[in-house]
Amino acid sequence: MGTQGVSPARRRGLADEVADNIREAIFTGVYAPGEQIREVELSAALKVSRGPVREALLRLEREGMTRSEWHRGATVVTLTAADVAELSSLRGALDRLAVEQVVAHASDEDIAQIERSAAAMDRVTDEHEMVRCDMAFHDAVYAAAGHQRLQDAWHAIRSQVHLLLLTRIGVSTEGYLPHVAEEHRQLAAALRSRNAEEAIHLFAVHRGHAVDIVTTPEDPTYPSEHPAPGKRA
Repeated sequence: MGTQGVSPARRRGLADEVADNIREAIFTGVYAPGEQIREVELSAALKVSRGPVREALLRLEREGMTRSEWHRGATVVTLTAADVAELSSLRGALDRLAVEQVVAHASDEDIAQIERSAAAMDRVTDEHEMVRCDMAFHDAVYAAAGHQRLQDAWHAIRSQVHLLLLTRIGVSTEGYLPHVAEEHRQLAAALRSRNAEEAIHLFAVHRGHAVDIVTTPEDPTYPSEHPAPGKRA
């Protein structure tokens, strides 16, 4: 009686796999922001029918990765200034809570994992791989927060944040690798010291660098110096 009106389950594994492939292609720069994703070409390349491709693209649209228009089909999202502002403000609120939770509750091993994520950046020589390491670092921070709904909220915007960082390296890679590695060492050190105020400040500076470069492309550079701990830009 209780199951009446419940539709049969559908197998969605193929659409998941196709979505993973398209997402990976976006993350590695195969598809750039604004570029069209053609269903026919994808179905041929992946050797699947257009149905799973279409379903995968709808899934990516819900993630904020693609956008569909009747006359163009699916394209990789190009973030507008309003998109960037909304992402930055929401991420700022999530980061603040994550930092507070990590400082108050994370174990030393949790913070050691964050530090290992930062240290991995020292060996990176490719900008797209650095973006992946950047995301992995923040995954570690949110995992260390020990707050499931906060982690769910992070994952809801994670793909769009990744897209923002890809947009950032599309503007300029000048000084990108060493500066990003140093920023994350500072973030990890502030969390290790359990200094919530300083960590919240440094996370804001870190977010601001990417946003500034994306929104002011005529001057796509980092500040000449990072704020020293305890200082305010």
